[in-house]
Amino acid sequence: MKSDRLLSILLLLQTRGRVPAHELATRLEVSVRTIYRDVEALSASGVPVYTERGRHGGIALVPGYRTDVTGLTADESRALFILAAQGAHAALGLDEALGSALRKVMAALPEPHRPAAELTSRRILVESSRWMGPPPREVDVSALQDAVFTDRRLRIRYRHSGAGKPRTYTVDPYGLVSKAGVWYLIADRRAVPRLFRADRTQSVVVTDAPVERRPGIELADVWAVLKRQVEKRPGGIAVTARVHRSRYDLFLRMCGNSLIEHPRDDGDSEWITVRLGYGVLGAARMLLPFAEHLEVLEPPEVRAELARGAAEVVSLYAGTPRARP
Repeated sequence: MKSDRLLSILLLLQTRGRVPAHELATRLEVSVRTIYRDVEALSASGVPVYTERGRHGGIALVPGYRTDVTGLTADESRALFILAAQGAHAALGLDEALGSALRKVMAALPEPHRPAAELTSRRILVESSRWMGPPPREVDVSALQDAVFTDRRLRIRYRHSGAGKPRTYTVDPYGLVSKAGVWYLIADRRAVPRLFRADRTQSVVVTDAPVERRPGIELADVWAVLKRQVEKRPGGIAVTARVHRSRYDLFLRMCGNSLIEHPRDDGDSEWITVRLGYGVLGAARMLLPFAEHLEVLEPPEVRAELARGAAEVVSLYAGTPRARP
């Protein structure tokens, strides 16, 4: 709607200052000509907006002009209160600040939207932790948060998964990302994007050297690259297996990230055929916990690998414990 677009332009100018017309057009997915028509409409309604030509020109508001949020729609106001349930602000020490901000938003909302916004916070609950997950580790995210805002290089002590001793790295930080309740430091090391779990970061030191980020690259860009790298599992060994229907949902939760094609389930068969991909032969041993409820059909080398793994488990439990606790 045009009214929503006009409000978006007004808030963008209020937040960003002078903004080129082509940037507004891109952000709002309209033509530059439409942006100029909208600017004329804002001006005609009494908003002190003006344009400047030239290389460093753009569209801007007269300095000192402010507006409130009374233009929020019902859906937009509900979205703000759902945001309060996400939980990330608590780890950043922003609980009180968010509560205060929402009270101010509530006071500025149009009267008809206030009941729906208040009800949203009581009817919607977002829980970021997974079912049956391990106990959360104590993580001082505030230290990392302070560090990434300094625009200085960081020296971190970091312990990799499975490693006994931590290692020291000097990195150029882009920022922090919270995914499924886990915080990550996103940074370049020698101009290569890296991902560091906050709960494995043992210490953070802000150096005197200025940060050296790659030109034109933002946190969202680096995160998109790292996310693709993590999710693009190596699939050098293709495995065909059948899973009993009684364990199929559990299989999807535990092994779904190894699927190389979506299983075809007609809803009637007792067994469901699946196709998986593994980078190394030993990785297929993760299928052993399903016991008789999952059978690898091919290739033969994976069947042999699982047989060896099962034999090793039988041998381990056939006698008395090797060491007493």
